[in-house]
Amino acid sequence: MVPSSQLDFSLQPLLEQLNQDELSKFKSLLRTLSPKDELQHIPQTEVDKADGKQLAKILTKHCTNYWVEMVTIQIFDKMNRRDLSKRVKDELRSKQDKYRSILKKTFWQIWKKNFSEASDDVHVVTHRYERLIPFYNPTVLAAPFPYTVVLHGPAGVGKTTLAKKVMLDWTQDNLPETLSSAFYLSCKELNHKGACTFVELMSKNWPGLQEAGPEILAQAEKVLIIIDGFDELRVPPSMGSLIHDICGDWNKQKPVPVLLGSLLKRKMLPKATLLVTTRPGALRELRLLLEQPLLVEIEGLSELDRREYFLKYFREEGQALRAFGLMKSNPALFHMGSAPAVCWVVCTCLELQMEKGEDPAPTCQTTTSLFLRFLCCQFTPAPGRCPSQCLAAPVKALCVLAAEGLWTRASVFDGEDLGRLGVEESDLRPFVDKNVVQKDRDCGGCYSFLHLSVQQLLAAMSYVLGRGEEGDGESHRQDVGDIQKLLSKEERLKNPNLTHVVYFLFGLLNEQRARELEATFGCRVSMGIKQELLKSKSGGNKPLCSMMDMKEVVYCLYESQEEQLVKDAMVHVKEMTLHLKNQMDIVYSSFCLKHCQNLQKISLQVEKRIFLDNDTVSEWVQRSQNDQHMLPFWMDLSMFGSNKNLIVLNICSFLSTPSVRILCEKASATCNLPKVVLKNISPADAYQNLCIIFGGHKTLTHLTLQGNDQNDMLPPFCEVLRHPKCNLQYLRLVSCSANAQQWVDLSSSLENNQSLTCLNLTANELLDEGAHLLYMTLRHRKWFLQRLLENCHLTEAYCKELSSALIVNQKLTHLCLAKNALGNHGVKLLCEGLSYPECQLQALVLWGCAITITPFSCVDLSSALSCNQNLVTLDLGQNSLGYSGVKMVCDALKLENCPLQTLRLKIDKPDARIQKLLKEVKESNPHQTIERDNQDPTNNRPSHDFIF
Repeated sequence: MVPSSQLDFSLQPLLEQLNQDELSKFKSLLRTLSPKDELQHIPQTEVDKADGKQLAKILTKHCTNYWVEMVTIQIFDKMNRRDLSKRVKDELRSKQDKYRSILKKTFWQIWKKNFSEASDDVHVVTHRYERLIPFYNPTVLAAPFPYTVVLHGPAGVGKTTLAKKVMLDWTQDNLPETLSSAFYLSCKELNHKGACTFVELMSKNWPGLQEAGPEILAQAEKVLIIIDGFDELRVPPSMGSLIHDICGDWNKQKPVPVLLGSLLKRKMLPKATLLVTTRPGALRELRLLLEQPLLVEIEGLSELDRREYFLKYFREEGQALRAFGLMKSNPALFHMGSAPAVCWVVCTCLELQMEKGEDPAPTCQTTTSLFLRFLCCQFTPAPGRCPSQCLAAPVKALCVLAAEGLWTRASVFDGEDLGRLGVEESDLRPFVDKNVVQKDRDCGGCYSFLHLSVQQLLAAMSYVLGRGEEGDGESHRQDVGDIQKLLSKEERLKNPNLTHVVYFLFGLLNEQRARELEATFGCRVSMGIKQELLKSKSGGNKPLCSMMDMKEVVYCLYESQEEQLVKDAMVHVKEMTLHLKNQMDIVYSSFCLKHCQNLQKISLQVEKRIFLDNDTVSEWVQRSQNDQHMLPFWMDLSMFGSNKNLIVLNICSFLSTPSVRILCEKASATCNLPKVVLKNISPADAYQNLCIIFGGHKTLTHLTLQGNDQNDMLPPFCEVLRHPKCNLQYLRLVSCSANAQQWVDLSSSLENNQSLTCLNLTANELLDEGAHLLYMTLRHRKWFLQRLLENCHLTEAYCKELSSALIVNQKLTHLCLAKNALGNHGVKLLCEGLSYPECQLQALVLWGCAITITPFSCVDLSSALSCNQNLVTLDLGQNSLGYSGVKMVCDALKLENCPLQTLRLKIDKPDARIQKLLKEVKESNPHQTIERDNQDPTNNRPSHDFIF
């Protein structure tokens, strides 16, 4: 152990107060209480001869600080010199209080300086969430393991505020007494720190920590460590990840990310209590480092808090409520308003417009329009005056700094960073005065942006402001990715903050906004970047979908509010899948869909609670207002029906009665769809209304209805079949809940229909009477029907009637009975019909029909194969035939007149005899294909491709 050069208390005066007998007893107890390796390097005679002054020097020179402190107190207690023991404790407590005093002063200054103006909002957020931190809440019992608490949430919602409040409360003894030491580590501040030891990392505000380190390590369960802004921690590419080179040595120099990774992995201070803050984008990476973390989501200001904020900001209630309503009309902007800084931006911007008599509504249409208007209105030149040229260079430099910061995960910059771009700190003064840039709370001499969204907007501006001009800072952009890299999914997965830069970049492509930007700062806006954004469409590829998913594409194009850009970007998009999870998705999608003129297939899924459904009475009024707000956007979204190129519509949605009515109106007026899929749609009458509309068009040839728990699917479909214009050829009914009478009505409708050729009744429980009537219809109608009766709870009892249908119906060519428990006897009955020369069946699926090894079942099947001259495909997958069953089937395949071309079998285990049989079949008829079905039946499906 490393000896201490200075104790945290005065040992010499205490030892000098002992008489000779007491000093001898002290030396004796010293030997008794010390570990073997603590005093072994000190000669016993030197200790025995030493007086009080000399003994103090010996212990100070040769022993560690924390051991001397601990053993001195113990010896004085054993000697019954509690007066001296108390003096030691008082001096040590004074040292601890000195550290607390330093931190208290530091954090109280930060608190007073940065949060006094918004104290109400701060206290609302901190009070709401501090009770969720277990070691903060006195009503929560202590856990048997050290806590790791993660505060996660978007930028500016109060994570850092709450973390600093915890630290401040510790300095004021408002935390449990079990936490005797506390440390605050700011990741954005540590990004500027080079390699160091763990003790050096922790000792910024605690002088002498290196001496006390072993003591703290020995009592790690009493230590609280706050790691603030994990998402801002910069990990060098060479390290790969934070688990690289994990270290447990306090005194070994390592890069800061390695030390923090070691702490989070509990290689360092494994028993310490940890409190970590992060934004959502880094949460996944953080969770990989932690064991059993307690996640606390910080949502910031609630809707009621935001409303109160607006009422306090504006002098007139009417203006406040109008401004609040405008922010709420933009779901994305309203979500961002959980951060007080965003509320301030919105209020500041809209207040200025209202004072000028301007209409503030267009400003809130997109997030780009709001934040750009905020930025520009701070520097708008007086009427008739040109923009100030002195702002051009600083704003470009600020944009480059914003972009560099986002690409390198940094939110602060200093005078040196400005110097690299040839900008003086004085040039930055206008942006500081207008609160666009602020002096950073944690880093002295550094600056940070008002909010992450402001930094993202400025970063997007760096791609369009004066690109290619001399002195525009291109030489300083080595850390900033180009447009194609910015659009890359891989880059945005690694750095989620780049996604909103993309949104803002598309928003800046709006010509009106570009002119506003030029008029404010006197910088030329390069609109040529449009082609650079769209150039990935060359060669016929999808324009943007190849580099981002459809949801992101829709968001980007909505931000632009440029119809021609949408048309150019979506010109090659022929298929689109939209999963609408919230109102924001509907608003954005509605703008883009009406401009997708070449769209051929669309799948639309609307989540529950976007539209009014079965809410309680207390919720109904508010939800009804939301419904009315969303209906105009839904109307625009439903315009896809006017697209003459659209051939497939797939809807799986929780709708409302008004939204269904709008969809029906649009479809009735313009729809020419040939294929429609309706899955699990609510409300109850949605199937009926949609079937009536779609069924009345001759163009509709394919219809899929997938049901719910209500008996509401078959009646509207029967209306479709009976419609004089019905040209339906393919019907798929999945999971229908129907009663016996409804199956009767379906059979009657099928008899009178002249167009239907293909019927799929997947996963329906056919009742006895319903099954009987369907088979009778099949027997007596002269139609070309391809039937799929998969998993319909059919049994061998109906195989006799089905066998008769194979003989009578000369046009039945494809039959799938997969996943029906027909058994051996049921298959025997089917084989009777299959053996008749009149049977025209070409494809038969008996996948998973409980066929087993019996002498007669496979003999009958083999005989039927020998007699039938039309069957070319047979699927016997998931049936355990064994060697004898496979042999009988293969013997039939070897016959010269056997037409079978494709056979699917389940082979339970490797069998040399079966391998030989299959080889012989292949040699006798090289054109035959035998597929092996050896997979788990729960993960495997029958081969339906030959049917539909």
